Amino acid sequence: MLVRSAEVRDALTAGRPVVALESTLLAHGLPRPTNLEVGAGLEQVVREAGAVPATVAVLDGAVRVGLAPEQLRRVCADPGVGKASLRDLAPTIATGAPAATTVAATAWVAARSGIGVFATGGLGGVHRGAATSFDVSADLDVLASCPLVVVCSGVKSILDVPATVERLETLSVGVLGYRTDRFPGFYLADGGATVPFRADSPDEVARVARARHDLGLPQALVVTQPVPEEAALDPAEHDRVVAEALATAAASGVRGRDLTPHVLAHVHAVTGGASLRANVALVRANAELASHVAVAVSAALAGR
Repeated sequence: MLVRSAEVRDALTAGRPVVALESTLLAHGLPRPTNLEVGAGLEQVVREAGAVPATVAVLDGAVRVGLAPEQLRRVCADPGVGKASLRDLAPTIATGAPAATTVAATAWVAARSGIGVFATGGLGGVHRGAATSFDVSADLDVLASCPLVVVCSGVKSILDVPATVERLETLSVGVLGYRTDRFPGFYLADGGATVPFRADSPDEVARVARARHDLGLPQALVVTQPVPEEAALDPAEHDRVVAEALATAAASGVRGRDLTPHVLAHVHAVTGGASLRANVALVRANAELASHVAVAVSAALAGR
């Protein structure tokens, strides 16, 4: 059911650094053909930093951990590729349907495959109005049971960021701000909450990850890196556009797993490509940081 590519399998066997990459941000978060360019580019960023990329997707009745170029092209080009969270993996595999994996599914697959570092854009979290809708992303509970390092730009700013930070605390998921004391909000460097701890180098992150490993803690360590300053959206414009998107979603009855893609598509359309540039910039930066962290973690484990 979990099929690791030869490159990923050999790297893990040899103790070389590997970085997991999710595929939902490619298949459902970016337009074609930009998504294929970004997907290939992310893998190149990981390689240049000294690690092995392991993009994850469900293809031909199995979870693929590490994609061949033609498999990556299929995920990015085929409009029939679905979206699989952790709960969806079994039926997706059973039906043989192709699917991109979400943060929750990718984190679980990475941990199950022996991969210790995962890079993504933004986590899912507590939705606005969750007190009545109970709409909370599966990402958070999965991260509470997957002991790996997750490098991201916080949670998507369309969510309730402070409530998400509180939920992460409740779940005992470790959180570090990378060169920041504020919890990022995806398109925004400051999502409106503080981080409990910060780290200013990959080696510092690796030391925290090593300490969590030695303690036997079962939760993830979330490393939050703000979107690059030059690519961040203007906060006032961001708030206005997101409010419009949420209003149109409510009027159209869009909710649940369809809400985030709806809002992001609206933001992309209205900002004239600025949000797309921010998305690409932050995920590339996260892949690079995750790779440096993976290299540092691998070196620390080798020096035990």
